[in-house]
Parts: sequence; C-alpha cells; structure tokens
Amino acid sequence: MSTHRIEFPGTAFAPVELADLASLPVHLTVLNSPLLFGCRSGLCGTCLIEVAALSGGELEAPDAAERDALEIYAPGNPHARLACQLVLTTDVRIRKIESA
Repeated sequence: MSTHRIEFPGTAFAPVELADLASLPVHLTVLNSPLLFGCRSGLCGTCLIEVAALSGGELEAPDAAERDALEIYAPGNPHARLACQLVLTTDVRIRKIESA
C-alpha cells in the first residue's frame, strides 16, 4: 500500500506519513499535528485548512456538502478544505486557517 507525506510548514510538527485514502481525523491528533477536529462531519469548521498537493499530485474535489461549508467558512479561498473531509490521495502541505 502506498503512503503519502503530510507537511505542516510554519509549525514545530514533523511531517507524517499516512496510507493512501487515510482519514485524517483518525490519524492526526494534537500530539502529531496542529489540527483540531470538532464534529468530524464537515459542519463545524474547526478543521478548516489550506491544502496544497505536492509533487504534481491532485486531491479529490470537495463534495457538494463540503463546498457549501467552505462558502461559509472560507469564501473565495480556492485552497480551503475541511481536513475531516479530505481523502488523502497524494503528498500534501497543510496550514491551519485560524478563525478570525
């Protein structure tokens, strides 16, 4: 099974390697990432991030429910995602979006 690297630039957290299609809320905690997860269903916006695929990889597009939530939590930000909804398909760089 292939793995993918998750980087957290600008933090003290070391990169993490997770299996292809891994669910981030299952594997990322306050001990190994800067991310917090609230509802885990894409409604609360606690896990709002900016994500960039690395090495020419691509991420699956957000589904309709996630797009609706992103219009509320990060309008106009094409790199915004909810980490709880992200399906890991490539190496990524993640930055937590702090609420205003």
